[in-house]
Amino acid sequence: MATYHVVGVMSGTSLDGLDLTCCVLYQNKNNWSYKIQKSQTVSYDDAMVKFLSETSGYSGRELENRSMNYGNYIGKEVVNFLTVNKLKADLVASHGHTIFHQPHMGFTYQLGSGDAIASTTGITTISDFRSLDVSNGGQGAPLVPVGDEYLFGEYRFCLNLGGFSNISYNENDKRIAFDICPVNIFINLICRRAGQDFDDKGKMASRGKVNQELLKELNNLDYYRQKHPKSLSREWLESTFLPVIDIYRLSGKDTLRTAYEHFAIQISRVLNKSPGGRILVTGGG
Repeated sequence: MATYHVVGVMSGTSLDGLDLTCCVLYQNKNNWSYKIQKSQTVSYDDAMVKFLSETSGYSGRELENRSMNYGNYIGKEVVNFLTVNKLKADLVASHGHTIFHQPHMGFTYQLGSGDAIASTTGITTISDFRSLDVSNGGQGAPLVPVGDEYLFGEYRFCLNLGGFSNISYNENDKRIAFDICPVNIFINLICRRAGQDFDDKGKMASRGKVNQELLKELNNLDYYRQKHPKSLSREWLESTFLPVIDIYRLSGKDTLRTAYEHFAIQISRVLNKSPGGRILVTGGG
C-alpha cells in the first residue's frame, strides 16, 4: 500500500481565508482512502482581500509579480501550519486563487506561483490544476470530480456549496461534473453592501420576502438551459447575474431571500433529474 502525506491548499471566491488541510492518502491498487490529520483556515485581513479582489485591471507583469508574492505567502503559511502541528508532508497541492476563468476563450488563471510555494517550503508542489483541462477543451471546473469518485464513491451525488455550487456524479458509467449556480460569491457581496461579512445563520435573508418577478428572471437565465460540461466565473456573475439583480433595486434582505430561493430551485432541478441515493454536501456555505 502506497502512502502519501499531502497538504491541500485552497482559496475560494468567497475570499474568507486560506484553507489548509493535511491528509494521509492510502492507495491500494485502484482503491483510495484517506485520513485528515489537521485542518485550519487562515483568515484574510482587509489588505489581503483587496490584494486578491482588485487584480483584473493589472498588466501581465504585475499579475506575475503578485502571483509570486501570493505564492510566497502560501508557502510561509504551509510551513507555519506544519511546524505548529508537528506534521510532515510529501507534497503540497495548491489550487491558487482564481483571477480569470474563461474556458470558452481557452484560458484560466490562478494566482499563487507553484514555484514560489516549492521554493519557500522545500516541498514538491503541484499547482495550476485547471489549465491543462482547459487546453484540452474542458471547463477546468469543477475542480475535483475524480477525487469525489475515488474517495466518496458511496454517494450518488457530491454537491459543493462554495463561491459557486457544483456537483459531480456518475452517469452512464462516466463521471460528470459542472457548476450549477452562484452561491457564496453572491451572498457575501450583498452582505458586504449591507456592512456584514456574511449572512450568519441566514438571519438577514430570513427577514426578507421572495420577489417573484426577479425569481422568474433569474431562473430563465440562458446558462441554466445549457448542457454540461459548463462552468461559471466571476466574469459571468458581473456581466450577467448582477445586472438582473440591480434592475430591481430591492433591499438586501429581499435580494438574499429571493436568491436563496433561486439557488434551491436550480440545485433541486439537477438533483431531481436522477433521484435516489445519498448526497454528500460540502463547502463554505
